[in-house]
Amino acid sequence: MASRLAILASGRGSNLQAILDAIASGTLEAEIAGVFSDKPDAQALLRVPEALRWSRTPKSCGGREAFDTVLADAVAASHPDWVVCVGYMRILGEAFIRRFHGRILNIHPSLLPKYKGLHTHQRALQAGDTEHGASVHFVTAELDGGAVIAQARIPVHADDTVADLAARVLACEHPLLLQVLQLAAADRIAACDGNARLDGQPLFTPLSLQCPHC
Repeated sequence: MASRLAILASGRGSNLQAILDAIASGTLEAEIAGVFSDKPDAQALLRVPEALRWSRTPKSCGGREAFDTVLADAVAASHPDWVVCVGYMRILGEAFIRRFHGRILNIHPSLLPKYKGLHTHQRALQAGDTEHGASVHFVTAELDGGAVIAQARIPVHADDTVADLAARVLACEHPLLLQVLQLAAADRIAACDGNARLDGQPLFTPLSLQCPHC
């Protein structure tokens, strides 16, 4: 049976498009349960049929806490196996995370635990890092602090700008995310006692994907 994915997105949805393409090609045994956004004008919403779109703003719901409750109810109503954050720019509240504990994945543009939060590419350049990349991790109440499942690494070039680095990392995010979703759809990954597990065994280091776009 295909794994049902609830997608949370705030922006363009390029990772969502990669998921849709993989489903269409048969390389990912999954279906989109719904796309949920805190931005009614998010381009990601336009990538799926109207029946799968949901959007509200915290203001329209009466505040952040109420928004999280309404969002959680909407996601639950779609009966997802996994909740996948792809460029979702709002921090999920603890109540939401408890409701979907161990079933929320996020893709983050850094080699966690480095550079949690925003402006990761700029921070990597300012630090003089020689490599950068992306991570897929379980979502917990700690910002970008959940167990990391897999990472893709790319070299940082001496003449890289923030835009250059961001574009190369994004190109690696797509295959990285799909690799993890293939494992999730096959019920091969889980979160247990703060650790990521693959086939029931702890992942002491994240899985590594060689990025084809280095």
